Amino acid sequence: MSSKFTVSDYREGLLRGNVALLSRAITLIESTRREDKEKAAELIDSILPYSGQSVRVGITGVPGVGKSTFIEAFGMHLLRQQKKLAVLAIDPSSSISKGSILGDKTRMEQLSVQKNAFIRPSASSGSLGGVTYKTYETILLCEAAGFDTILVETVGVGQSETEVSHICDFFLLLMLAGAGDELQGIKRGIMELADGVVITKADGSNSEKAKAARSEYARALHFLPGTASGWMPEVLTCSAYEGTGIEAVADLIGKYCRHQESNGFFREKRVQQNVQAFQRLLQEELRNRLLSRPGFREKVRETEAAIAGGRISPYTALQQLLDA
Repeated sequence: MSSKFTVSDYREGLLRGNVALLSRAITLIESTRREDKEKAAELIDSILPYSGQSVRVGITGVPGVGKSTFIEAFGMHLLRQQKKLAVLAIDPSSSISKGSILGDKTRMEQLSVQKNAFIRPSASSGSLGGVTYKTYETILLCEAAGFDTILVETVGVGQSETEVSHICDFFLLLMLAGAGDELQGIKRGIMELADGVVITKADGSNSEKAKAARSEYARALHFLPGTASGWMPEVLTCSAYEGTGIEAVADLIGKYCRHQESNGFFREKRVQQNVQAFQRLLQEELRNRLLSRPGFREKVRETEAAIAGGRISPYTALQQLLDA
């Protein structure tokens, strides 16, 4: 179906806010076909002047923290503020079947039917860091289509969820109270990348636990080195079920953006995002070209058989393969 549309068709459709063509354009850039890659590159170049006008928020947290529930409540709040919202939800792919459930739209029943909301689930497809290989390009397409707020919901697998911080302006970490993680808040990795921390499910009998967790995480953040921009991450509590604390999260993101824009770090981070996008594309293309070389895959399978048979170590096998 993508071959029916020219780059001009896609571009004009995106600039008109055509959601159907936006979905097709995302499918185009996710394609691995050579002709689609060439068209996708031309499309991205053509819409770059119309991108960059949104606030990009990455949202991560361990499974069960309530990311989808929080995003729906937060998204509805943004829509009431006359925002135009795109949600890019990354679902984990099975290491066995390579498939993905892509069930985020079913979990966000209220948000998914809103006129000014666009929800796009995508499979991680083996990509590490909680996002897909094409999440950054998808953000650019959504911005060209007129969405002024982009939420990226990561897979949610713990400490490896760092890639999203390299493609978003604000990195929000959702945490649970009473899950045994309070004392581990001092750990580096994902905690030191967070621009804000929110303790979810702060309602009912869990309210006091959430308040205690907020204090613990706030203290833990003080042990981490300060950011170059001078921003000090804050810890909040919220209940998506009761709708409490949601507005405070929106205010925190607004406060962060104003702080970063005032000292030039907002623009500097956007520049770094472009450089990192090039690095990701370079690594992906080098890998694809290497695997597509005649006889290379067969050589890899022969090497794997030799390793399995105990005839060679993985380290020596790698060196021999590269030398060949």
